[in-house]
Amino acid sequence: MKNTLLALLLAPALLSGCEPTKPTTPDATASAGTSRQPDGILNKYWKLMTLEGQPVTMAPDQEREAYFVLRDSSRVTGFGGCNALNGGYELNEQQQRLRFTNLLTTLKACPGPDTERGLLDVLNQTDNYTLRGDTLLLNVGRRSPLAVFQAVYFK
Repeated sequence: MKNTLLALLLAPALLSGCEPTKPTTPDATASAGTSRQPDGILNKYWKLMTLEGQPVTMAPDQEREAYFVLRDSSRVTGFGGCNALNGGYELNEQQQRLRFTNLLTTLKACPGPDTERGLLDVLNQTDNYTLRGDTLLLNVGRRSPLAVFQAVYFK
């Protein structure tokens, strides 16, 4: 009886941290490259392609690529190349304005190129974006893109 009561009391606390997400994967019956994804920049996996005009490649010991996802909840999650990142964002899609706020990362020490530091600097500077199909350019003012990202869709 005590175990059942304890489970009932803890269940809401454990489930409150779960955030439902909208799927970003193409329909399973659609053939590769032909399915239409939702327009806009929300709920998409944005893989970092270039940073300050330089191509980004993974280091040999890097566990996964640098990316971010803008969630419906005004939260951004992602990975900088070594550490997980998390924070907020403010978006105005009509004016193509985007600002990242309160960005935090885990504190794992990382050898290799400092792509992560550059990515965090870019995210902190960004004030607008350009969307060209599945390519997202993060900008500040009217300068050249600070970073270029490509949407990745999973099946």
